[in-house]
Amino acid sequence: MALDAGNRKTDFVVFDRVQKSYDGETLVVKDLNLDIAQGEFLTMLGPSGSGKTTCLMMLAGFETATHGDIRLDGKPINNIPPHKRGIGMVFQNYALFPHMTVEENLAFPLEVRKIGKDEREAKVRRALDMVQMADFGGRRPAQLSGGQQQRIALARALVFEPELVLMDEPLGALDKQLRERMQFEITRLAHEIGITVVYVTHDQTEALTMSDRVAVFNDGKIQQLAEPDVLYEKPENSFVAQFIGENNTLQGTVQDIDGKVATVRLDDGEIIDCTPVNVSQPGERTQVSIRPERVEYNRERLSPDAHTIHAEVLEFIYMGDIFRTRLRVAGNEDFVIKTRNAPDQRRLQRGEKIEIGWLPEDCRALDA
Repeated sequence: MALDAGNRKTDFVVFDRVQKSYDGETLVVKDLNLDIAQGEFLTMLGPSGSGKTTCLMMLAGFETATHGDIRLDGKPINNIPPHKRGIGMVFQNYALFPHMTVEENLAFPLEVRKIGKDEREAKVRRALDMVQMADFGGRRPAQLSGGQQQRIALARALVFEPELVLMDEPLGALDKQLRERMQFEITRLAHEIGITVVYVTHDQTEALTMSDRVAVFNDGKIQQLAEPDVLYEKPENSFVAQFIGENNTLQGTVQDIDGKVATVRLDDGEIIDCTPVNVSQPGERTQVSIRPERVEYNRERLSPDAHTIHAEVLEFIYMGDIFRTRLRVAGNEDFVIKTRNAPDQRRLQRGEKIEIGWLPEDCRALDA
C-alpha cells in the first residue's frame, strides 16, 4: 500500500559529506550531500566513471565511504553489513539462481530472514502477482525471456517488503520496446506500493521518464538535482544542458547583463539576447544553449518577441511525426531544429537560406 504523503520523511535516505577513494588519493565521490524522501523515485544519472554507481554501492553496503555518513531512516548505516540493511536490490544481469525455480528464487530472501513456510508462500504469490508472473513459479530462469527474468528479479527485491529498493542499470540488457514497457511497469509499481527507489542509469531518456527527481553526476559531484522538466528546461551549467536531451550550442562573449537579460556577441558577430544563468559580467566567455524544439522557421508561427538569425539548411530529415533539420548557424554546422509535422509546416530544401527565431527566455547563457 502506498505511503500517506503527509507522513513521508523528507530525509529518509541521507548522504552527509560523503567521499569515496579507492587508492587514498583520487576521489571518485566528492563531498556528496543528498537527501531522498520516503516514497521518492530518485535517479542517479551520469556517464561512466561519474560516481553514480559507487554511491549506490555505498548505500547498499558493498562499498564503504572513505569519509562522511550515510543514514537510512535516521540511523547511520556505514558499519551495517549489506544483508542487515533491509534493502532490495535489482541488477542489470538479474542475478537469479539458475538451479532454483522462480518460486525458490523469491523464497530465498525470506528463508534468510527466518520467515515461516506459510507466510513465505503467501509473500511469494503476492510478489509474483505484482509483476504479473503468477503462472511462472515452477520454471527456472533459463526457461524465461530477458524481460521475464527482469520481472522476477524485481519481484525478488520486493518480496520481503523493503522500504528502499536500489536498481543498478536494471533495463540495460533489454531491447528498446521491452525496456520502455518495463520503465512504465517499474514506475507504476513503485508508486502503487509506496517504496523509495534509488535508480542508477546512464540513459537520460530513462531518467526523465521514470523519476520524481534526477541527480546528474559528473566527476564525482552532483551537477544538478531537480525534477525532470526543470533539468531539461532550465539546465544550470553546460554539462547538464549537453547531457540531458538534444541541445544546440553557440559560442560567444557576454556584452552586457541587465537583470534577466544577457546580451551576447556570438563569435561570428551576431548579437543575441539570452537568459543569464552562470555568467555574471561583461567580457565573460559563454556557451549559449537552445533546445531544438524551441527554434522556429515558419514566419507565421514566430512570436513578435522572437530573436531571429540567418541560417543555411544542410540536411532535412522526415521522421514521421517531426521534421529534423540540420543547419549552419553562426559558424555551427550541427545546429538542429525539430518541428512538428503539420499541414502548414513547410519542408525545407538543402542549401536553402532561411531565418530562424526563438524567444530570449528559451536561450540560456551558460559557462563556456
